[in-house]
Amino acid sequence: MCGISGILGIAATAEAGRILDAMNGAIAHRGPDDCGTLVEPGVAFGQRRLSIIDLSGAGHQPMVSADGNLVLIFNGEIYNYRELKQQLPEYPFRTQTDTEVILAAWQQWGRDCVHRFNGMFAFAIWDRARQETFIFRDRLGIKPLYFYQKGDVLLFASEVRALLAGGLVPRKLNTAAFADYVRYQTVHAPDTMVQGVQMLLPGRCIHVRDKQVEITAYWSPEKNASYEAAGKSYPEVKKDIHNLLQQAVARRLVADVPFGAFLSGGIDSSAIVGLMSRVASQRVKTFAVTFAEEAFSEAKYAAAIAKKFDTDHTEIKLSPNDFLELIPAALQAMDHPSGDGPNTYVVSKVTREAGITMALSGLGGDELFGGYDVFKRMATLHRYQWLAALPLGMRRMAGRSLAALRPSVSSDKINELLSLPSWKLDQSYPITRQVLPDAYLRQLTGREVLESNRVQQIVAASQQVQEQQQDRLPLLSQVSVAEISTYMQNTLLRDTDQMSMAHALEVRVPFLDYELVEYVLGVPDKYKYPVSPKKLLTEALGDLLPMEIINRPKMGFVLPWQHWLKQELYTFADEKIQSLGRRGLLQATALQQLWQRFLNGDAAVTWSRVWALVVLENWMQENGIEV
Repeated sequence: MCGISGILGIAATAEAGRILDAMNGAIAHRGPDDCGTLVEPGVAFGQRRLSIIDLSGAGHQPMVSADGNLVLIFNGEIYNYRELKQQLPEYPFRTQTDTEVILAAWQQWGRDCVHRFNGMFAFAIWDRARQETFIFRDRLGIKPLYFYQKGDVLLFASEVRALLAGGLVPRKLNTAAFADYVRYQTVHAPDTMVQGVQMLLPGRCIHVRDKQVEITAYWSPEKNASYEAAGKSYPEVKKDIHNLLQQAVARRLVADVPFGAFLSGGIDSSAIVGLMSRVASQRVKTFAVTFAEEAFSEAKYAAAIAKKFDTDHTEIKLSPNDFLELIPAALQAMDHPSGDGPNTYVVSKVTREAGITMALSGLGGDELFGGYDVFKRMATLHRYQWLAALPLGMRRMAGRSLAALRPSVSSDKINELLSLPSWKLDQSYPITRQVLPDAYLRQLTGREVLESNRVQQIVAASQQVQEQQQDRLPLLSQVSVAEISTYMQNTLLRDTDQMSMAHALEVRVPFLDYELVEYVLGVPDKYKYPVSPKKLLTEALGDLLPMEIINRPKMGFVLPWQHWLKQELYTFADEKIQSLGRRGLLQATALQQLWQRFLNGDAAVTWSRVWALVVLENWMQENGIEV
């Protein structure tokens, strides 16, 4: 786990070296253990290392192949590197790193070697003989890769701040992505909030040769889903999923540093801890961040799992005020603006301070096994498609009446759904995930015509790919792909990376093992339908989890953001709202009205609808971003 940065196309080595040093320095927090650069005419590579495998200096990067031809910088982990190493007996290995296995694999199989890698990664490889560079990002987008191109120069890095530090990227807001951010509290790749800066999509490769830049896809969930489960019985499918998940956990326990697991006491984290206890060669360390309010605390569930699997358990009890004190530091750590993220910052901080360098997480379980309410909602809308055939005027009138009589977030969403021409997935799904409705956005911007909805575009493109194939994913798997391609990749994974790496903590996610993902996406809905919380997952695990965890009630406690924004954070938030209003992005009067509606307790304006705007302005100020 590291941070990488690079420059292609600048022949002057002194200039390239100066820019690279600034870029590499901006991500020093990602790799406190080592630092390396390589500068040649036209190519400059930099890397910050967090040592996880082979802690010796032999893992120094940039790493050069034994024959001196290939140069590699790598962020991530290749979990099956030991198996791959056995398939490469002719290569003269000098280290015990997975980094060197990438070099050996490239020499043996060329760019196709990426299909053999099971891991999370973003890496760049420079072929001196062929004078070409390849930059890859992993299949599910666990590790980030940002890039900026101007003329013949291409910059790339693990974080936006590294690109900005180089001085070549104008600190200008990408106003075209602004609507996307306000709608969803994030910006969906390939766009970012910085004009000209893009995020390489998951499962993609950048190829640079003779000043030509080509981006191609090598994996996608729609094209690579396995339909092996379609012809199997339910017991057979459960057995397959159990085996695949246990293998995924076992792969992610390869490390030469102390490791542990996040344990909330929910189904996903409990499953990971249970499987870790079966395959780990040492006692598992678990970490639970809990709050003092006993009525809402998950501590007893985490403690029950820790006791069942005899883990070395650490409960870190925080008060809301403890959390409040960390918010400024969490915002400062934010590389790209997001309406979420401080939770991950706090958990990562206390885990790293406990001496842990690598931790496993249950992230991805909800997306893969239908754990969110959106799965039930989409299944329900699919069953009641006939309602969408009612006259549009009648449906719109009913929606407006509901929104007026019972103002709330849910009423807003029902109103929007009733106004849709159809309830097909690409029309209905984007509304279920939207934080701020378009009606509000029109008021804030003063424009009737808005930018196209990026989530709608992403889901529509996915649907189009499936229509061109012989096999079409089951409905719930279509929702999984929508979740994976939008919320998970552009909010959860990005926040997890930037907030954990702020503390030099590596987070591994077994549920996103690509072999498991490919298999589960092909499972028929009849085995997966969400009649109970993640039924397929819990039944595939057999008796691993106690029923008190499977049937536990959802916890109602939410950090008191509503109160904080009106009290402790009011001065901070109000200054950001006023400053944002002066930038000309939004109608200042409409923005002030939205803020006042929140402060006055309007049920339709929740804290999340204003917090994202506060975060955006703070990020712009921190990074010197202008409109």
